[in-house]
Amino acid sequence: MTDAGIGADADIGTGADTGTGADPVTGNRRGTGPALAAATGPAPSAGFGARLTAPLLLGSLLNPLNTTMISTALVSIGHHFGIGASSTVWLVSVLYLASAVAQPVLGRLADSIGPRRVFLAGLAIVAASGLVGAVAPGFGWLIASRLLLGIGTSAAYPAAMAVLRSESRRLGRPTPRTVLGRLSFAALGSAAVGPTLGGLLVATWGWRAIFAINVPLAFIAFVCAMWWIPKDDGRPVAAGATREPAGLDPLGIVLFTGTLTALVFFLLDLSHPVWWLLGPVAVLAAVLTWWQLRCPNPFIDLRMLGRNHALARTYLRHGLSYLVIYCVMYGFTQWLEEGRGFSSLHTGLLMLPMSVAALVCSLLGARTKGIRAPLTTAAVLVTAGSALLILATGATPVAVLLLTGACFGIPQGLIGTSNQAAVYQYAPADAVGSAAGLQRTAQYIGAITASSLIALAYGQRASDGGLHLMAAVSVVLGLVLVALTVSDRALRARNRK
Repeated sequence: MTDAGIGADADIGTGADTGTGADPVTGNRRGTGPALAAATGPAPSAGFGARLTAPLLLGSLLNPLNTTMISTALVSIGHHFGIGASSTVWLVSVLYLASAVAQPVLGRLADSIGPRRVFLAGLAIVAASGLVGAVAPGFGWLIASRLLLGIGTSAAYPAAMAVLRSESRRLGRPTPRTVLGRLSFAALGSAAVGPTLGGLLVATWGWRAIFAINVPLAFIAFVCAMWWIPKDDGRPVAAGATREPAGLDPLGIVLFTGTLTALVFFLLDLSHPVWWLLGPVAVLAAVLTWWQLRCPNPFIDLRMLGRNHALARTYLRHGLSYLVIYCVMYGFTQWLEEGRGFSSLHTGLLMLPMSVAALVCSLLGARTKGIRAPLTTAAVLVTAGSALLILATGATPVAVLLLTGACFGIPQGLIGTSNQAAVYQYAPADAVGSAAGLQRTAQYIGAITASSLIALAYGQRASDGGLHLMAAVSVVLGLVLVALTVSDRALRARNRK
């Protein structure tokens, strides 16, 4: 049986070019191909060309870039303000928290008021956050800057997905898989070069350059978006989608934010768990569920997720995958320095195969014709790489360490591209922005949980025992991931098409 999922010429949530029909997974009406294109008039641009995708890619790289770029500035910031690592770590955590909350909120806004407006507003916030951080007189101002940065950079990815969906409707043909792959490549590539770029900026202009660099990047993306992203007012509406914007459900957003914030604060320190936080999490989650089931236009359509099992499983698979990947990305590197005694430079070189493999496989994943085969391969490699870490000691040959890194780099590229395509396929046609935002929320929750597991396994210092404990947990999670992927009936159904 061949893996015939979604390729550049396959149907990706918008319908085939030959007519209309209901999506077998979501039940939504899909696009109308040439009929829709004829009804909406001639195409004003060249479709999915460089002009449309350039600002989307530039905006989408800002969040992962700032996630990793700060790592090389934390020591300098601590020395400048006379604070320790326990305080500077909040510069990392606050961006994760803001991003986890803001991604689905801004995705919902993109679906409601238009992705171009949300994309431009996010870039304006990014520029403002860069200015605040560049001139910050105190550490509290840096926290505020990173909070704004998390919110502003969170607009780009869900808005970009909504822009591509809108362009797909206008042209009457699906978004090419390679275009979706470029979004994944931009995120992986910027995260990979973030530490190197950050080190260069700090060494040349000081730690404030880490914040200031966002101003010109946001400005360039803003100007390109103004010129090349179509205005929201002229967006066609797919069959079965509502023409009027849905309500924003402010109470649902507040309850979701409160629930996630309390959960994240609990996950941030599993080595010293604040158990009473689980009480507010449970209460807020219960109230959120009650309200979302009764609200006419809910922020998170729980009824749709209850029916759309394929999308719900995609979120679970994505969050679990990145939990394991982030455990290795941060936990393995700490062990290489503290447990194995490598310098920062040598550690970076040892992790280079992981970064290169992630980038290459992101591009290869974008050119595959399916979803199930890449995801299954990724799950198996994640499990195998975790098993290799159980055997790692101070005497493990460097070649084995390089192989271990590659075992996680390949899945990172395949998982990012394939799950992104799955969300695009399974999400309702008029809610792809919020659906993409929830995908990133699942990823950030995985990242935060991974950092807590690393702290729990290592304690004060990365050791062989801590690495083996973390690896054993990762093996179990990897096996769960394999089972979830292989048993997913929706992925098997795609293969039979």
